[in-house]
Amino acid sequence: MAETINPQWRVAAFPRAGPQASDFRWVEASLPTLRDGDVRVRNIYLSLDPTNRLWISGQETYLPAQRIGDVVRGGAIGIVEESRNAHLKAGDLVSGLLGWQLYYTGAGRGLAPLSLIEDVPLLAHHGVLGAVGLTAYFGLLDIGRPELGETVLVSAAAGAVGSLVGQIAKIKGCEVVGLAGSEDKCRWLTEELGFDRAINYRTVDLNRALRESCRKGVDVYFDNVGGEILNAALGCINRKGRVVTCGLISQYNAEEPAHNLSNLSRFLIQRARMEAFIVVDYLPRAAEALPQLTEWLRAGRLRYRVDVVQGLDRAPETLNRLFDGSNQGKLVVQVSPAP
Repeated sequence: MAETINPQWRVAAFPRAGPQASDFRWVEASLPTLRDGDVRVRNIYLSLDPTNRLWISGQETYLPAQRIGDVVRGGAIGIVEESRNAHLKAGDLVSGLLGWQLYYTGAGRGLAPLSLIEDVPLLAHHGVLGAVGLTAYFGLLDIGRPELGETVLVSAAAGAVGSLVGQIAKIKGCEVVGLAGSEDKCRWLTEELGFDRAINYRTVDLNRALRESCRKGVDVYFDNVGGEILNAALGCINRKGRVVTCGLISQYNAEEPAHNLSNLSRFLIQRARMEAFIVVDYLPRAAEALPQLTEWLRAGRLRYRVDVVQGLDRAPETLNRLFDGSNQGKLVVQVSPAP
C-alpha cells in the first residue's frame, strides 16, 4: 500500500451547543506498522448519526467518554487492505467503529464482516441492513409491540430510523402518522412510504394537529426527538399505550435541556409505559432481524433514502445537517471509493 499518511479528525474541544468547526482538528497522521493480530481498514462510507453529538460531549454515555485529541468516534463501512489477523483477510468488507479517518488500524475487535447481497447496494448496510434497520426493527417490535389496527405515531419520521419504523408498522397492519419538518418530507412519507398521514410540525398547532390526525389516539409513540413533541404525543396516548424512547435529538445541542412534560398526568391516568433502548443492546440478536429486513427490502416493502456527502474533510460541517433538518434520510460521508 503506497499511502503512509492517514487524514483524520480529532476532538479539539467539547461543544457547548451545536458543534462548531473549532471543536474538530484535522490531522494527517502517520500510519502505524501492523503488529500481529492487527488489521488495516480503508474507510469507504462514514455514518453520521445524532449519537455522534453525545460521543464528543466529554461525558460518558453507553460508551466511554472521548478525550481531547482522540480520533472522533464514528461508525463506518470499510475494506480490509492489510491484515495480520487470522479472522480477517485483505478484501473483506467490514463495519464497526472505524472512526473519522481514512484508515483504521487496530486489533479489529468489534468489526463485523459484511456479505454483499445480490441487487442490494453496499450503502444498504448503513440503512436497512445496518444499525438503523436494527434500531427500527427491535425498537418498534420488541418494545413498542404494535398490534393490528393500532395507531403508531413516529417523530423525525423522514429520518433514517423513523422512515423504517413507519413502514414496518404498516407491514404489521397499523395506522401510521409521521411527524416531519417540511412539506417535501411529508409528501415522501405519504406518497412513497405509505404513511397514512404526515404532519409538518413546523407549520401547525401541534396539539391540535395530533388530535385531528390520530383520531383514535396513539397506541405506540416512537420518539426520536423528545422535548415539546414528546409532550404533545403524551397528550394523545391511549390506555396501555407504549412510548419507545429511541433518541432526544431536540435536546442534544441545548446548554440547558428543557423537559416541559406537562402531559405526564395523562400518561399516568392512561397507565402507559415508556421504555428507552440503545441498539447496541440488540446487536447479539441481529441474526433474528436481518433475514426479515432483507426479505422486506428485496420485496420492495421497505424503501430508504441515503444522503451521501463526498469527502472526509466535510464531516464536521455535515454533522449539523442532522440538527437543522436539511438531511434527506440516512446521512453518510463517502471517504474513499467503493469497490
